[in-house]
This record gives sequence, C-alpha cells and structure tokens, in this order.
Amino acid sequence: MADSGGAFLCRRVQKGKGLSMANRVFQGVIYQMKDAIDRVVGVVDETGTIISCTDLNRIGEVRDGVASERLAAGDSFVRDGFTYHLFTANKRNDYAVLVEGTDEAAGRYAALLAISLQNIKQYHDEKFDKANFIKNVVLDNILPGDIYAKARELHFATDVSRVVLLIRVTSGTDISAYDVVSGLFPDKQKDFVFNISENDTVLVKEIKRGIDQHDIEKLALSIVDTLSGEHYIKAVVGIGTPIANVKDLAISFKEAQIAMEVGKVFDTEQSIISYDNLGIARLIYQLPTTLCEMFLKEVFKQGGIESLDAETLFTIQRFFENNLNVSETSRGLFVHRNTLVYRLEKIKKLTGLDLREFDDAIVFKVALMVKKYLSSNPAKY
Repeated sequence: MADSGGAFLCRRVQKGKGLSMANRVFQGVIYQMKDAIDRVVGVVDETGTIISCTDLNRIGEVRDGVASERLAAGDSFVRDGFTYHLFTANKRNDYAVLVEGTDEAAGRYAALLAISLQNIKQYHDEKFDKANFIKNVVLDNILPGDIYAKARELHFATDVSRVVLLIRVTSGTDISAYDVVSGLFPDKQKDFVFNISENDTVLVKEIKRGIDQHDIEKLALSIVDTLSGEHYIKAVVGIGTPIANVKDLAISFKEAQIAMEVGKVFDTEQSIISYDNLGIARLIYQLPTTLCEMFLKEVFKQGGIESLDAETLFTIQRFFENNLNVSETSRGLFVHRNTLVYRLEKIKKLTGLDLREFDDAIVFKVALMVKKYLSSNPAKY
C-alpha cells in the first residue's frame, strides 16, 4: 500500500522538533494535489522553509531569498522557477503556497490553493484551539451538552479547579493589557487570556483545589500592580468564585462581571473586587429596581433620605463604622456624647428609625445601600 504524505512526514520529523498541527493540515491538502496538478506544489513558512510539499524530499528545504521577497512583494511573486502566493493563517504567521512554473496556470493554481488553505487553517484553528474553546465556554456560546465532547476532542481536562478574573482598564491604553497579562501567564495549556472588548480582558486561571480566597486576591493584585507600576495602566479586577468543572466557567465569569459592577457602586476605591466578599451588596444587585423603590418608600414613610443633610449622613456613617457605639463615635467625631445623642434623636424624628436599635440600624444601612444602588444604575448580568 502506498505511503501517505502525512505518515511519511510524521516519520521525517520524529527526530526533530515534532510535527506541528498546521503542517499536518497543510500536508493533508497538498499531498492530495499530487495527482490533480502535475507540478511540484507546497507551502513555505515565514522563513522560506518548505513545511508541506508533494515532493516529500523537499520538506525542510529553505528557499533562498523567499523570506525577504515576501516582505517586499504583494500577494504573489515569482522566484527561481516557482510562483508563490501569500496567505495568512492568523495575525502572526504568514505562509505562502509555491507552485512549480512561472506561467499563468501556475499563478492560478497558487491563488486557488492559497484561498483554500487559509480557509481550512482558519476552520482548523477554531475547531482545535483550546483558547477559543475556553472563550466560548466562558461567554456561554457553546451548548452544555457539547462542552464535554469538545473537551475530549481537545484532550482538555474538565475536572481541574479554575477561576475567572475580569481585568478592566480604566485609564492608560498605550500598551495592550492583553499582552501584559498574557506575558504574566505564559502556560497556554493551563491559563487562558483573551479580550472581550477594548478595555476588558479575561483570565481563566488554573488553581489548586481548595485554594484560599486571599491567595487569589493576591494574584489579582499582582496583575494590577504590574499594569500600573510597569506600564502606567490603571485597572480593576473582578473575581468570580473558583469552580471545579469546566462547564461552570460561565458562572464564574458572570460573577466576576457582577463583582465589577457592584464594586463600582459600593467599593469605588477598591481595585480588587471579589464576588465572595460582596456581602449584602450582592443581594441588592439581584433585586428588581421597582422592588428597591418600594422598599425605600416603605422604610421612609415620614421622610426620605433626601431630608438628611451631609453632616447627618457623615455622622450615621461613623456610627455604623463604630458598631453603633455612642461613646466611640462621639470621640471619633470630636463631639460631646450628648451632641451625638441629639443628632440620633433628630434622625429618629425625621425617619422614624432609631439607629441605636440593631434592627432599625440594619434597615437604615440597607436603605442607604439601596439608594446608592438606584442612583448608580449598574449594568445587569
């Protein structure tokens, strides 16, 4: 039985670096051209090295001058008895079809093959690229039933602990945050980085099972510090909850988005916002705005929050920070204890809520957060 081009090529590279997936894809197509086109046909990479060819003995041969010629030429050029036609498989690797001959037919063959190989390579990359698979899972663009089948096809571990981090650039865009983050996590088999918008970059990080949340936040902080310290890029990071199965990556991503949005409302000074640390703010975010408005009306029947001046609101904030302790709060505000009691009585008269009572304090605290939430109008996920 005749030896196939793919099998022969595999054996040729066993002693070298190994056969890349791109070379296999190209060789599979090129070798089928052997009987259809009575000429030598092949593919060269950006260095001018033949990586696929109908003449298997030519594989690995470097075509002198082709690397420099392709930079100066247009889509096609002729050199040393061969016609070349460039094509791009992705943004970084340029290839060219070579066809024996310099006649018009050689030019047509080269152009047709270039189009075919570019389309085939693009389809192959989309089908077999793990990063693209992860992106589709994270963005919920793949049916749950297809996730495991695709993972098996890619030899992708599904039961590894991972977490999704959303990195949003808020200022300074001279350097790509994507490039910086990709450089920080070079293991493309374990960690995946991709853009979802001009300012938003997603990191899917493999982690140890049972990792402490603080360690994940330290990781996020290192990203923020690198972006700001070395590249003058200001960014915030939203962290989803760790997941133990690839199918839950979309959930972790949504949580990272929610953490980012809720953080904009309640933790405006924080650069790291973790979904697990959102507390009651997470609950408020999930409520419909109509329900929030009804709650405020019911709580402040006697008078709205608007009736409280800035000094009174500042007093309330300090009172909450001191765990409803009158003595500690008065010392912190440098006022007499009786002055603070007077202010609290004034608040009770205006709102009907006595902040010295735990239940009333909780209601008022939640009401303040709801008011802030409604004023900010955050995006919903």
